[in-house]
Amino acid sequence: MCNLYAMMRARAEVAAIARAMDRNNNQPPMSGVYPDYAAPVVVRDEAGWREMRDMRWGMPTPHNVQFEAAKKRADKLRAKGTDFDFNELLRMEPDKGVTNIRNTASRHWQAWLEPKHRCLVPITSFSEPDQVGGTYKQVWYALDASRPLAFFAGVWTAHSCVRKIKTGWEDCEVFGFLTTGANAEVARHHDKAMPVVLTDPADWDLWLSDAPWSEVRRLQQPLPDGTLQIVGHATKEDEVLPT
Repeated sequence: MCNLYAMMRARAEVAAIARAMDRNNNQPPMSGVYPDYAAPVVVRDEAGWREMRDMRWGMPTPHNVQFEAAKKRADKLRAKGTDFDFNELLRMEPDKGVTNIRNTASRHWQAWLEPKHRCLVPITSFSEPDQVGGTYKQVWYALDASRPLAFFAGVWTAHSCVRKIKTGWEDCEVFGFLTTGANAEVARHHDKAMPVVLTDPADWDLWLSDAPWSEVRRLQQPLPDGTLQIVGHATKEDEVLPT
């Protein structure tokens, strides 16, 4: 599962390529984006215009997962003889978020595959742990050594939850992105999955269009073999682009 990527291009450049409005052109490059970090995504607003916004990485966790976590917390409180309200315990159960979405047939994800919830997540490289070799060290992939801009096929929503116990209840906008089977380059180190990476402007437009899921679902596929290059090993952040 991809839980680390980089976006090293200037926001103004990304906004221009994506034909999106942006009010935060001064954000520095991001050499390492981790779960729950705020990062730029391209969405369509209510009027249909493209806009770049900062959102936190991690979509809402399925209710059954939250319910089981709250049950375990309740069992510990019960063992200590502590009184509690289970509904409140469930409401306040920390939701760390789901970063990667593979099973698009799940009812949990159905609504967020609709046009108004689809988004583009700008990236220049992404990392997968070396699970095949057993080291689990990060392997960085890009379209080539210059790290051209590409986009993950993402989804987003407004979400109210407890992300961290210390910060309590929060209202935030969150995103995640689709994954699929690994292509040849990724499979050498991580054969479980890879992100859905869109490199063709026509696919960017299709993903952000009003087309129903039945028409865009074909985009949930790996990049062709030979498309990616390994650009880094065992680093927590991607390298700075050469000047």
